[in-house]
Amino acid sequence: MFKTILVPTDGTSLSERAISAAVEFAKTNPGSKIIGISVIEKLPFTPHGTEGSDLSDYVRQVQELTNQRVARIAEAAQAAGVSCQTVVKESATPHEGILKAAAQYKCDCIFMASHGRKGFSKFFIGSETQKVLANIDIPVIVYR
Repeated sequence: MFKTILVPTDGTSLSERAISAAVEFAKTNPGSKIIGISVIEKLPFTPHGTEGSDLSDYVRQVQELTNQRVARIAEAAQAAGVSCQTVVKESATPHEGILKAAAQYKCDCIFMASHGRKGFSKFFIGSETQKVLANIDIPVIVYR
């Protein structure tokens, strides 16, 4: 069935549900592997002279947090005996990073969370899951 499963995480409890489901699915499908990903959104500008500033501390903290998120996927996979590779991507938007990773790693399925935003929240924030669904031709299993 599905052999290369992309599992994006943003560190939320919904992402944790998607991680657990993906690991269980991969465990029941011998030969399946997980590609765990978290996307760091690029800053909309390039600050000059930021070394040692609050901004460079912020960037470092975001990188550490993102590494912790993908490590969580790797730990869950390892505990279940599932092959896993993790990646941190930097992209203008999370959905673009997810789409590029799905193509790069030749994934045949994506397990991801959706926060189910509605109304103004959806209008202003948008749905990264919806953007992935609209731009990919492989199955996406969505957790809410």
